[in-house]
Amino acid sequence: MEVDLIFQIAAIGIIVAVLSQLLEHSGRKEQAMMINIVGLIVVLLMIIREISLLFDTIKSVFGF
Repeated sequence: MEVDLIFQIAAIGIIVAVLSQLLEHSGRKEQAMMINIVGLIVVLLMIIREISLLFDTIKSVFGF
């Protein structure tokens, strides 16, 4: 796992948190919830890609 991936996930988390707080304080709770869900989906897709690479590496190491 690269350190860049950790920084990207942290940056997405910070951006989502700030946008969510701004929207909640302006009375748009539904849009804030959508921002949270989209941020979660983006991070999960990034992690799923890395897990897929991990499984491919394990398959090649053990010859499956």
